[in-house]
Amino acid sequence: MAIKMNCFKPKLNVSFLKLKVIAIAFAMFVVSSAAQAADTIKVGILHSLSGTMAISETSLKDVALMAIEEINAKGGLLGKKLEPVVVDPASDWPLFAEKARELIQKHKVAVTFGCWTSVSRKSVL
Repeated sequence: MAIKMNCFKPKLNVSFLKLKVIAIAFAMFVVSSAAQAADTIKVGILHSLSGTMAISETSLKDVALMAIEEINAKGGLLGKKLEPVVVDPASDWPLFAEKARELIQKHKVAVTFGCWTSVSRKSVL
């Protein structure tokens, strides 16, 4: 009777893999966008600050702002300061798509952090 030895193989953590891919894509995008920017890199923050999700997402906005502040205090990214652009989709899922377009087209952000819920992410896609 043969015993399978591959049952102890570690399983690939899909969430960790997705996070790594997003981080690499973000770094590549910021580097290419930073070359075009004047003296700041605009960072979009797309979290609900009002409505039903505000109780959860306001703290996420605060964390993003603290991270930007810390990065800027250490000299910024590639010698450029990060400039946060905060918008409020107000827990309205279709408004997430509109606010994402606003961040990209009007504010010309290099990257956007937000869309905490799956329905908000689907709306933005």
